[in-house]
Amino acid sequence: MNHRTLGNVGAVSEVGYGAWQIGGDWGDVSESEAVDAVEAARDAGIDFFDTADVYGDGRSERIVGDVLEADIGSGDVTVATKAGRRLDPHVAERYTEENLRRFVDRSRENLGMETLDLVQLHCPPTDVYYRPETFDALATLADEGRIANYGVSVERVEEGLKAIAYPGVESVQIIFNPFRQRPAELFLDEAAARDVGVICRVPLASGLLTGALSRDTEFAADDHRSYNREGDAFDVGETFAGVPYEVGLDAADALAERAPATGDGLSLPGLSLRWILDHDAVTTVIPGSTTPEHIRSNAAVSDLDPLGEGDREAVDDVYDGFVREHVHQRW
Repeated sequence: MNHRTLGNVGAVSEVGYGAWQIGGDWGDVSESEAVDAVEAARDAGIDFFDTADVYGDGRSERIVGDVLEADIGSGDVTVATKAGRRLDPHVAERYTEENLRRFVDRSRENLGMETLDLVQLHCPPTDVYYRPETFDALATLADEGRIANYGVSVERVEEGLKAIAYPGVESVQIIFNPFRQRPAELFLDEAAARDVGVICRVPLASGLLTGALSRDTEFAADDHRSYNREGDAFDVGETFAGVPYEVGLDAADALAERAPATGDGLSLPGLSLRWILDHDAVTTVIPGSTTPEHIRSNAAVSDLDPLGEGDREAVDDVYDGFVREHVHQRW
């Protein structure tokens, strides 16, 4: 497993583990499945784990904290969490020092950590990025020893660009994959210029880029791929990367058909993760899964050679032909 530097947080595995699925919103996941998934990730050389206080109302944090207790205590892993989405109503004015301290203290308890490695504002309203007092509050929590570092998780490129103007922001988490390419136009270069770490989420477009979904796939009622296709629960860009489902299936099929012709022999998810990692400004990519085999396969992408020109052209052609019009200017 190769490592890259995440701002002042330090070196982390370039393939991390996204722990949303073991918390909720992806159908039923048993406790034993969740534990096995985290253990598989650690055994595969992953030492960066991303969670949030709202994933299963703290379930994800608690499982990560319990399974990784020894590694957390020895400093052998980095655990990032997120705060803010517990606010109701979820408005910029409520991103106060008092509320953030309350959320952070709850996460510290869930994870069993005196000092959280990295706390990210969890896709806050855009107006938060125009409220210096919110970032001052994070700095205060760092001074108090509750958190070691802070960053943001954003929906839009513009939010990421605004966030990195604050000198204390060490990382930006953003959706970036072969079906969401806009961050490569400007944001990645700007983040690199400021030594800000970039965490890439939704790297497989909620399963579209695994090649395992079809028009006959049925999703559970409590799976966001069922109930959030139109953005009814949260930003639609979090579900299938914002690509209309049928369009995404066609695009995935086109990419799977074309990419093998280049001779690299990569699976579709391997191609997608390698494409992300081939951008030097990316620090870590955080696919989520509850299947140990998939987790090991994702981690192994770190050891693969960069993509060839044919694969890169295939990704760009499919994006331009199927996806760009649906997502590019929206996020």
